[in-house]
Amino acid sequence: MLDQRLIDDVMQWASELDLAFSDGVGGRRQVPFTLTPSPIAPAVFSSLKENSSLLGKLTQALSEDGDTIENLHAPLTAGDAFFAELLSIHRELHHDDTVLPRVPLLLQRSDFMLDVAAGPQLVECNSIAAGMAPFGEQIHHLHSTIRRQFPAAFSRFTQTSEGGLVSNPAIEKFADALTIAAQRIRREHQSAGAATFLMVVQDNEDNIFDQHLLERALVQRGVRTFRRTFRELHAQLSSGPNQRLLLQGEAAVDVVYLRAGYQYRDYLATDLDTRRCCDALRATRIFIERHRVAVNATVDQQLATSKRSQQFLTGASVEQLGAYGLDRDEATAMKSILTEMRSLDRNSVDFLSESEESANWVLKNQGEGGGHCLFDKAMVQKIDSLNERDYAAWTLMRRLRPVERAAPTVIVRNGKSDSVAGLVSELGFFTAHFGGEAVLSADEPNGAYLGYLVRSKPPGVTEGGIHSGYGVLDSLIFNEGNR
Repeated sequence: MLDQRLIDDVMQWASELDLAFSDGVGGRRQVPFTLTPSPIAPAVFSSLKENSSLLGKLTQALSEDGDTIENLHAPLTAGDAFFAELLSIHRELHHDDTVLPRVPLLLQRSDFMLDVAAGPQLVECNSIAAGMAPFGEQIHHLHSTIRRQFPAAFSRFTQTSEGGLVSNPAIEKFADALTIAAQRIRREHQSAGAATFLMVVQDNEDNIFDQHLLERALVQRGVRTFRRTFRELHAQLSSGPNQRLLLQGEAAVDVVYLRAGYQYRDYLATDLDTRRCCDALRATRIFIERHRVAVNATVDQQLATSKRSQQFLTGASVEQLGAYGLDRDEATAMKSILTEMRSLDRNSVDFLSESEESANWVLKNQGEGGGHCLFDKAMVQKIDSLNERDYAAWTLMRRLRPVERAAPTVIVRNGKSDSVAGLVSELGFFTAHFGGEAVLSADEPNGAYLGYLVRSKPPGVTEGGIHSGYGVLDSLIFNEGNR
């Protein structure tokens, strides 16, 4: 395989780039990664940048269509308790048609796979807790170092070693977008002092290094940063003049960035909930949206990127997509990347079993993150066990057949290297829209683009998350021979 001395050197560089998860107080464990990047055609990369920017525009427009959000998600209330809660928050925020003072700040990651037959296809969009942009940049820097220091090993395990590594300024652009949003809110309120940024995090967060890389960049731009859980914020938020959101003992808040709130347990506070589960901390999220502050993600944005919403967009015509601000060419581009999705009904099991279609579909619930997909027999068994009232909480999506990397790839995990053949990649593209406009440059087609994240996994593995241990961090290199 490879000289362990090379791997030890690479591990040290990875540590210096903070490519790690927290492992208890003061501890850290390595984030697994590839030794060399994944090839991509320049034209494909360019199209993904354009389409991810359009998806951000589409998400924000859909989030403002309250009737459609209501109609899409009302059927979920019987089969998905968490989305029933989200829809309840949405209704409470909009019950009197009052214009909410918060300014939507959409920091979205759109995840794609390159299908063998169909080309780039959307897997899902994430509008809340769409993290790991800093890690995406740092693994690019690590691969750049490996290419310089160990050119022979780099060439040996890279399909297209002569191509240029795809730059990834995700930390800089993410920080720029957040700073711009914070300064706009600050100026509007005519507030003195530094702009402020509040990151809402989970209890015992292990992904702190990725988050701190972003905070460090914000501090360098003169922004004060704070980290709090929903539980802490319940007792620390208050209202100031002109609908200002105040953080106890600190300052008025300009930007709220949710790295929590996409799962039920983020809202649990058994010592506070007197009427029902999650009552107190859901009230905290409602309280935030009733103030003049930039918010990512609003509840409306979160609902607009559900699997249910994705299925709606997949089934929409070019003309229907045009109602959300896309011209005909843009809507046609969207249709080309939206993979077929189907609702469940009483005939789904027969359709999948009798026609032997189960190998061509994947069953997804509304959950975000890993562990929410079922395949083959497990999919059929799950559908067969569901009550009809639960059908709306699940969706069938045409199974993708991702392009496999032609050359074996070395992955590094826990300080050891291993060669994997046929690695497949999921490509996440980050975009930023503030009040519906691209944050960095509203005049450019890709003005919303911030950077990318690549997560790769062995072929045949259905769970590709980094935290799960199956997926590994990766970056991109242009395949100059395939434009």
